[in-house]
Amino acid sequence: MIKPPDRRCPPLAAFVSRVAAIAAFALAALAVTATGPAFAAPVIVEGKRFDDSLRLFDTDLVLNGTGVRQVAWFKGYAAGLYLGVAAKTAAAVAATAGPKRLRLHMLQEVAAAEFSKAVHKGVTRNTAAAELPALSDRLAVFERLVDSLAKVRKGDIVDLDFGPAQGTSLVFNGKRVGEPIAGDDFYAALLRSFVGDQPYDEALKAGLLGRRKAAAERGAPS
Repeated sequence: MIKPPDRRCPPLAAFVSRVAAIAAFALAALAVTATGPAFAAPVIVEGKRFDDSLRLFDTDLVLNGTGVRQVAWFKGYAAGLYLGVAAKTAAAVAATAGPKRLRLHMLQEVAAAEFSKAVHKGVTRNTAAAELPALSDRLAVFERLVDSLAKVRKGDIVDLDFGPAQGTSLVFNGKRVGEPIAGDDFYAALLRSFVGDQPYDEALKAGLLGRRKAAAERGAPS
């Protein structure tokens, strides 16, 4: 009498197929581990989160660097610069085409008028005298937009966004303030305040340009 096959044990072909599938899965997992995770962890600066990437004006941007604006023990804001491609020098940042974002996480309450004064000073001392007349009207408009905020408080988020077709936008806690300001030269002037030859803060400049060691001196993750 012929016995029916034992259903408790899978046929040899099925067993081999199952082992092969498990091995393939293990190899795939090993490959991911070897090449790094698909998404890098966010950077935390002074308790504020900066995602490793974001999408702005239908363009993927990467976090170029982070830093903290600090005078003595006073920490004003944590900043993160997002570009289409990584840039390690101010010239490379200026030459980067496409959308850009500079995000500021406020760490202290500051009068908006003080903020706009700092912007004026930063742009003026990092722009050639011959180029200032072309920027002056737009700089005045931007300063009025900043002044309209009255105060920026601890926890507020200020984004300085740029799109080639849109111009420069001041975004406060996710809402655009006023109308965009035209011209890539204007946004470049704003960025020079942070990463130019006479920046607000040398350590902040180093951090935004991705020099992690310099940023770590201000408490940013290394």
